[in-house]
Amino acid sequence: MNLHGATALVTGSNRGIGHHFVVELLARGAKVYASARRPELVNIPGAEPIGLDITDQASVDAAAVLAGDVDLLINNAADTAGGNLVTGDMAGIRSTMDSNYYGTLAMIRAFAPILARNGGGAILNVLSAAAWTTVDGNTAYAAAKSAEWGLTNGVRLELAAQGTQVAALVPGLVGTQTLYDFAERHGIEFPDGAVMDPAELVGLALDGLEAGEIEILDPMGAQAKARLSEPPQAWAL
Repeated sequence: MNLHGATALVTGSNRGIGHHFVVELLARGAKVYASARRPELVNIPGAEPIGLDITDQASVDAAAVLAGDVDLLINNAADTAGGNLVTGDMAGIRSTMDSNYYGTLAMIRAFAPILARNGGGAILNVLSAAAWTTVDGNTAYAAAKSAEWGLTNGVRLELAAQGTQVAALVPGLVGTQTLYDFAERHGIEFPDGAVMDPAELVGLALDGLEAGEIEILDPMGAQAKARLSEPPQAWAL
């Protein structure tokens, strides 16, 4: 997909990876709707902030009406704090699944007809290498990302006929505040070079999207995918 002249909607644009997607898309010549639950927190020159809660169907429907010229949907927004499946709070576990799986699905269902009308376009879902392993302390998040991977593969099949490119970004450790907060809570120290800069990851993702790739992996993502044929194991942070 050629990003110059494209019209993108990025969810979760007020911080982290979403923020960097908006900045880089603008630099590549795209028009960008930068969505967030609190759009007043989006402060990126050239972007068009819009309010959006992907877990609220009315909010999703309103965004689809407002952004009817979109030909690139980037599903980045997600709850990452589900905790462990057996001992964690069920409300947190449900929230994590609701945003990663049902919220992403709601966005795709709302925007698939728009993408078809605008020539097919593309969808990029931001996953995690945790989808192919698990993470002690946040197994709920890993399970939700596994579900989102299955969703991505299913949607790719269903939307092929309308010419929509469906890709998954599957990174390992990305240097967002969310990651560093999790590491601090659990006493984790990352080795030098293990954490990827968000801006670098976004550049990799958009290069892959323009090249037509369907799974875009950083080194940790590639390592996790290669180990899928081995016995299941936890992700050693």
